[in-house]
Amino acid sequence: MATVMHRSSSDGGSSSGWSEAAAAVAAAAGEEERAGWEVRPSGMVVQARDREDGGAAGVPPRPPPPEIRVRVKHGAARHEVAVSSIATFGELKKLLAARTGLHAADQQVTYKGRERGNSEYLDKCGVKNKSKLLVSEDPASLERRFIERQRSARIQSANRAIGVIALEVDKLADQVTSIEKSISGGSKVAEVQITTLVELLMRHAVKLESIPADGDSSSQKNIQAKRVQKCVEALDVLKASNARLHQKTAVVVTTKWETFDSAPPVTTQWELFD
Repeated sequence: MATVMHRSSSDGGSSSGWSEAAAAVAAAAGEEERAGWEVRPSGMVVQARDREDGGAAGVPPRPPPPEIRVRVKHGAARHEVAVSSIATFGELKKLLAARTGLHAADQQVTYKGRERGNSEYLDKCGVKNKSKLLVSEDPASLERRFIERQRSARIQSANRAIGVIALEVDKLADQVTSIEKSISGGSKVAEVQITTLVELLMRHAVKLESIPADGDSSSQKNIQAKRVQKCVEALDVLKASNARLHQKTAVVVTTKWETFDSAPPVTTQWELFD
């Protein structure tokens, strides 16, 4: 702490007055340094700044800053919280989270009619022992939580809708596998059966497209859409294979015509009368 000394104007012991004053100031400074606190020009006692040489050898460590108790109002509840006098409002909010049930990021702390930021210090803002503060929920956090609840509800709704379609696609995929086994074994399948499966799959594809998806539900939606596309492509291939089976087993009907020898010419004999 800087100290300004004035030389004594008395004739008799000017040097001794200087020495005594310097000794007194040095003693006072030493006591303040040992205590670890200094007085600011405003009269506020704060923790002294660290010395560049790290402190003289043998000097005991500085004691922790004094603790104050502040009174906090949150709605109809009243709380009294012990906190360091040189803590920030952000640190105070962390202590209040357990008392108020509000996350530190959702708190709005007001002192002397002004909202205080997380980086502001209690002592610099004039907070003392038994000071009164008001804690409320930050309106911005209310809006964020409302938006988050809406987003969560949309995701849950999308997941349910996608889950229902996934079950239906599972059933249709089993039918596609069954048809594939039949055609691979040389058995014919009614073409209407393949056509109906394709139509059902395309309906589910349209339903998937209409579902608004976000986050994880969007990836699930894409997975089911690819499954539907894969089944439709497989049915197109099976339809062509099934048509070839019909051609191989088709009955060829030929008409055999019987030929006859040409009949002898017919001649008519006329009888003449006189």
